[in-house]
Amino acid sequence: MNKEIQPDYHEVEVICACGEKFKTKSTKPGDVLKIDICSKCHPFFTGKQKIVDASGKVEKFQKKYNL
Repeated sequence: MNKEIQPDYHEVEVICACGEKFKTKSTKPGDVLKIDICSKCHPFFTGKQKIVDASGKVEKFQKKYNL
């Protein structure tokens, strides 16, 4: 391997919007990675469905089909 073309692989702290923190390794520059969703708050892992709807599309759909 040519060391001149390999990216810097270092330890970073990942901080989720839910407050969960953990350490991993990344090639992304910086010491902190901020993410929106992790395994502690993802609906697949928690079993809870969370609908994020800023523009009202869910309500519009429900009104259209009388749900």
